[in-house]
Amino acid sequence: MNPESEGFTDLLQQAEQLTADMDSGTELPHLERNLLQILEAGQRLLTRTTPASQENVDVQASILLGSKGFALPKISDRLEGLRTATTFESLEPVRDTDIQGFLKNERENALLAVIEQTRKNTFEGVERRQWECMENEWERDKQKILNSLLGSGPDSFQFQQDFEMSVPDGQLSQGRSSLDHAEMAYARQVFVYNEHVIENGILPSLTDMFAEVANKIGDQNVIDFWKLVQCMTEIPLGQMYGNKPSIIRTDKQMQAYFVARAKHYLEKTYISYLESTVSSNLRQAQLGGVPGTYRLDGILDGQPVWALLFFCLRCGDLKAAEHVVNRARNQLGDFPTFFEEFMMTSDHRLNPGNDTKINLQYRRIVKNCSDPYKRAVYCVIGRCDWREDHAEILDNIDGYLWMKLSHVGDPQLLDGNQEHLSLIELQKMLFEDYGELHFNGYQRPFLYFQVLFLTGQFEAAIEFFSRIERLRYLAVHLALVLYDMKLLVIPTNCQCQILSQDTSDPPGLRRLNIARLMMMYTRKFEATDAREALQYFYFLRNLKAANEENLFMSCVSELVLETREFDMLLGRMEGDGTRKSGAIDKFKQDTQKITEMVAKDTENKGMFEDAVKLYDLSQNHEKALSLMNKLLSQVVAVAPAPQSTRDRLSSMATSMAVRYNKVGHEATQITTKTFYLLLDLITFFDLCHSGSMTALQVMEDIKLLPFTPAEVDLRINSFKNYSDEV
Repeated sequence: MNPESEGFTDLLQQAEQLTADMDSGTELPHLERNLLQILEAGQRLLTRTTPASQENVDVQASILLGSKGFALPKISDRLEGLRTATTFESLEPVRDTDIQGFLKNERENALLAVIEQTRKNTFEGVERRQWECMENEWERDKQKILNSLLGSGPDSFQFQQDFEMSVPDGQLSQGRSSLDHAEMAYARQVFVYNEHVIENGILPSLTDMFAEVANKIGDQNVIDFWKLVQCMTEIPLGQMYGNKPSIIRTDKQMQAYFVARAKHYLEKTYISYLESTVSSNLRQAQLGGVPGTYRLDGILDGQPVWALLFFCLRCGDLKAAEHVVNRARNQLGDFPTFFEEFMMTSDHRLNPGNDTKINLQYRRIVKNCSDPYKRAVYCVIGRCDWREDHAEILDNIDGYLWMKLSHVGDPQLLDGNQEHLSLIELQKMLFEDYGELHFNGYQRPFLYFQVLFLTGQFEAAIEFFSRIERLRYLAVHLALVLYDMKLLVIPTNCQCQILSQDTSDPPGLRRLNIARLMMMYTRKFEATDAREALQYFYFLRNLKAANEENLFMSCVSELVLETREFDMLLGRMEGDGTRKSGAIDKFKQDTQKITEMVAKDTENKGMFEDAVKLYDLSQNHEKALSLMNKLLSQVVAVAPAPQSTRDRLSSMATSMAVRYNKVGHEATQITTKTFYLLLDLITFFDLCHSGSMTALQVMEDIKLLPFTPAEVDLRINSFKNYSDEV
């Protein structure tokens, strides 16, 4: 092998050839050698080679590397010239006696340090913003995909097929609907309620309207659902009316009302349970005497006093409990004193002295007694030991919730007593510490909803139902009820998640994005029931979108673009210049502004033909003609063909021109002149493509081109005044 005439490629080819020659297709025998034998073999091979001088080695290396463009003599010089220092290395230190040099060195080092730190911060900031933008874009795309998938699954909620409601013709969408019987019934109630709002009439109770639908459908879970909502929303707003929902919900007095209503609901439910149990066991019950809670349990003599007292409290019948205390006063020690004060105060709170006494008595004596009912009664009256679950007598979630709510007090009025439970702690324990898995939420959704709703976590309860396809309609209509009552806390940004927390809010308070919830729900049926979707969007009329636009208008614009039902939703322009009303006219909003907003969104999406119609419908003639001129200029010279873009634009422009000649318009003179000139040019090219000589007469009439030498200068000067479209 002659290395002077070989390059890297030739060496590689020869090496591969040697490998191929050695591969005979048969397995060669294996030789085993130790390290000493390998060393001896290497020494023998080394002695066989012809010693070469360093000069000969350099020549061979130059020939080898020169075939690839490397100049070996210059490489060493280049390598020596390279610096291995970093871009901003510190300057060399100077002697301590050189003050001027020291100061100069320190100054330059400080400048270099600032530059390096700034460069580092800049790169970190750019990278952080890049990831933020990318995550936001991913989140938007993810939400768009999720929204598009909503409503695609089968509906697993079965309703009675014979349930019908009378709907006036033309009020609800015709044809095949994506709404089931129950959803259509609720949509009907939303329509009726909006009618009262639009007419400024006396507003009915939206809760009662939805409860009426539930009663007609006959699903007991849904009936109990609306009973719970009715009970929890029967609160006196009083002076709180008109405040922000976040202020109302965090007000201590309002929270006390919510706790009282929750206890009242659990007590009424328990009474209903007892009545149904007694009615199904009449022989054992032995009913008689004056009707009442006390009589349900028989007479005092022969019955456990603390059990009687507990069940009276559990039913919320304080009069019956007082009767028990009075008859058994000699058996109860100091308890009657505590109970009398409990009865006299409106908030059922003991004064600090008695509160300390009853808690001390509970810790020393009652907590270790064998009677579970006595312990439970002391815990209710004195709010003692809220961590005790009383599992011996409270065997279901209703009893557990009732006991915990009985402990809830205002921490600002309890002098730092850690034995009392606050509403915030109870909410955190149920929602964060226990959560859906503990309550088996997806298997028992109504139970978990009740846990959240009774503890004042309205937003979390609605969000939980919204994640279950068959129950989403209940979440939406409950959100409408609370939003209408100013009890629903919503975020300032309608782009955030459905359930969120604001840094300025107190712990435990969450916000529900009702706008996103509404769009999720209407996505299911907006293509087939656009009118019903408008009814739901009307509730958002007082909210602002991210661009400070009215959220109702933004939703209408998106609905129109998705469904392309321009005439049905926005109306259309008739040949005589009158506007035929659309579905949005009934809401008595600024229809012209809404239509123009939809036109702008349509134009931004590149749907220029639709934008022309919408601008024309919104009386923005200047914008309509300007867009039409741009469209006509692109097709004016194209040969006419049936059902082509040119044919469609020509017909639209002609109808606009005829209508504007009849009723007038508000476009500028230059835009109007361009529009009519383009129409004349369309006529000219139609005649040209048909081979008619009349085309020359048309061109001469529009005075665009010179037909005599004397007209050349005049046409050149006048041509400068035409717009770019011409």
